Amino acid sequence: MQTVIAVSGIKNSGKTTLISRLVAEFSGRGKKVAVIKHDGHDFECDVPGTDTRKFADHGAYGTACFSGNRMFVHRIGTGESYQDLIRFFPEADIIFIEGAKDSALDKIEVVRSGISAEPASNPEGRFLIATDLPQGTFDEETADINDIAGIVKKIEEIVDCTGCR
Repeated sequence: MQTVIAVSGIKNSGKTTLISRLVAEFSGRGKKVAVIKHDGHDFECDVPGTDTRKFADHGAYGTACFSGNRMFVHRIGTGESYQDLIRFFPEADIIFIEGAKDSALDKIEVVRSGISAEPASNPEGRFLIATDLPQGTFDEETADINDIAGIVKKIEEIVDCTGCR
């Protein structure tokens, strides 16, 4: 069964760092992990000078490149969502989505002192706040942002209860 967990929080709250640590932990346990990142701004993902970039520069709305080991797909203006991108990873045991703060997905919100004072995500689906603020700051379940073992345990509890909500 595939598990999808969003990791939300405002910019520079530590989402990427937390996801990286969770990926390392779950991968180290033999799980196949994928990550989908939502970028609230536009980004450039095709390297200037490559053939696929030349095709895009000449008007291709989409390009793809693949080898025996990897693939790259770049499409412009097609409005994909995280739901669309999940289909690219059918073999993943767990998919982390960085962002998706407005979704009702199961989610962890990162709240860090000096960066944010309260959760900014849709509370629906939010099962944990990972924070460096003192325990009891929020009326929701929290974990120390550096307690990866504790956060993993909480994710495993959610996974065991998929469909219980």
